[in-house]
Amino acid sequence: MQELRREEAEKKINALREKIRDHEYRYYVLDDPSISDAEFDQLMSDLIKLEEKFPELITEDSPTQRVGGEPVGEFKKVEHSRQMLSLANTFNEGELRDFDSRVRKTIKDNFSYVVEHKIDGLSAILTYEDGSFVLGATRGNGVVGEDVTENFRTIRSLPLKINDRAHIEIRGEVFLSKTEFEKINEKRLKNGEPLFANPRNAAAGSIRQLDPRIAAERNLSILIYDLIDHSEKEFKTHTESLEYLKKIGFRVNWYQKAENIDKVIAICKKWEDKREELDFEIDGLVVKINNLSQREKLGSTAKSPRWAAAYKFPAQQKTTVIKDIEISVGRTGALTPTAVLEPVQLAGSTVSRATLHNEDEIKRKNIKIGDHVLVHKAGDIIPEVVKVIEEKRDGSEKEFKMPDSCPVCGSKVIREEGEAVTRCTNITCPAQRKESILHFVSRDAMDIEGIGPVLVDQLLENNLIEDYADLYFLKKEHLIPLERMGEKSAQNVIDSIEKSREREFFRVLFALGIRHVGLGAARVLDKNYDSIDQLADAGEEELVRIDEIGPVIAKSIVSFFSERHNKDLITRLKQAGVRLKKENNNNKDSYLEGLKFVFTGTLDAFTRSEVEDIVEKAGGRASSSVSSKTDYLVAGKNPGSKYDKAKELGVKVLDEDEFKNMIEEMSD
Repeated sequence: MQELRREEAEKKINALREKIRDHEYRYYVLDDPSISDAEFDQLMSDLIKLEEKFPELITEDSPTQRVGGEPVGEFKKVEHSRQMLSLANTFNEGELRDFDSRVRKTIKDNFSYVVEHKIDGLSAILTYEDGSFVLGATRGNGVVGEDVTENFRTIRSLPLKINDRAHIEIRGEVFLSKTEFEKINEKRLKNGEPLFANPRNAAAGSIRQLDPRIAAERNLSILIYDLIDHSEKEFKTHTESLEYLKKIGFRVNWYQKAENIDKVIAICKKWEDKREELDFEIDGLVVKINNLSQREKLGSTAKSPRWAAAYKFPAQQKTTVIKDIEISVGRTGALTPTAVLEPVQLAGSTVSRATLHNEDEIKRKNIKIGDHVLVHKAGDIIPEVVKVIEEKRDGSEKEFKMPDSCPVCGSKVIREEGEAVTRCTNITCPAQRKESILHFVSRDAMDIEGIGPVLVDQLLENNLIEDYADLYFLKKEHLIPLERMGEKSAQNVIDSIEKSREREFFRVLFALGIRHVGLGAARVLDKNYDSIDQLADAGEEELVRIDEIGPVIAKSIVSFFSERHNKDLITRLKQAGVRLKKENNNNKDSYLEGLKFVFTGTLDAFTRSEVEDIVEKAGGRASSSVSSKTDYLVAGKNPGSKYDKAKELGVKVLDEDEFKNMIEEMSD
């Protein structure tokens, strides 16, 4: 056969790319495939072979480039062309009508609304030049995001090539379907990895992976909801722009026009009941003014556009039956009752278990085994029993009684006066050992990757460890024979353990699992003690003199260091080279020295741990409670009672953007 010439190869490659793009569009955007998976795979295989033979013809927008390239060292920062504002929330019909009234004060002409799904995912800002996808960024703080272009390239419903050569900037929402979410969690369960709490967390975690190949494995989707800029076209209405985006190949978010607020309210009520029909999570609807010039007239506040609002759905509730009540034992010996439920679909996932918290909560709600109950997801995440439907009782229900002995080790259990929790008295209880190890390796503690529940079970069952200090004496050859643990995986675990020896002192204090010492208290102790030995020598009277360390925490700390087993743990951690004292901070930038911060609500650009780290590393204090000594309260979305208390005490309140600006200005 005659050797294929470059010109002929280029023609074949371009023809294959066009075919594949068309089939991807039909499959991922229109949901109307015209060929089988095997036929599609053959087209892709043909293209890959040609590109391997003529690598100089590979382009960034080729369908073969979706699979994910090499990991990046870190994400670059990207300044958005326009600030991404947050939407003001409404929760009922009255608040929607208030929003409409505010619009009418400014807009005297006729106007109409557009109602869209509020997808519970990750915001994306996408840029196209000369018909090709060139940049994908996260929302970040609304002004600056992260360049995650390579991860966005892996999303099959996002076209890498479009039929418009202008400069185009759009916004969309990246999400994980319920179906894919269940598949990922099943796989993680088999691998002994921690499960994702919900599809949104899974999607956000996938996009923020430094290795694009991980994002490629997770079958993310995207729906476009806004055209920000088009260098050559102007549109009069939002719906016109969405129709155009559909025309040039984008998968556009669902929307419906509404001529007035009554119609908007009817649409919102309809979707409260229909939301479960979707294969992705929505936590509400977005209501927007359709006319773009009227939007300009309405303008925005510093935080939110005046021409749009989010309608948030109430927490979804379902009825089911409590088949049994089981007891789990935590790392501190706490016995926690959990309801075993008849499986029910709730907020996007199948729920078969719900927390009952403690014995007092069971009595307060008058819960019995066999009861019909109403359940919801607290914070849309944790399944919880709301109340018993007593009128459905038929007399077959059984009273629940907390056990007198630990269900794991058989030791005596006690409930101390003034406490709601019943505890196992045996500190060597296998359940406590397992949970204390899992706490030690968790992200906010020693952050040891690769060690999950399945591996911990194997380590304990094979007598390779007895407690978390033993992790530092493991060798690769100990791990390789274990199930699902090859040489590479074993080496990764050993490397992660090695890396954890240098964790900050406050993280080690948190990892130890001292009862009542959370991450916040660990930071406070880090500020007041230079080493573990100093802390171990402290008495209760000394500890309670520290702001935010009360008598309960002080007693728990002294009790921890008085136990021989815990003293042995500390000795072995020292032998392992774990950092048990503070770093030399003489050169530390201390621009927040003496300032005390409290954080409340949900932040967009940071996790709670990240912002507390920023404050602590700059010499400030991150506290969990508001008092007259608090200098700043940083309030994210849906702030709680801390916000009200800060206002009452006259504490300065910052939003997330103001906090970020403060940090940037003071650190310069």
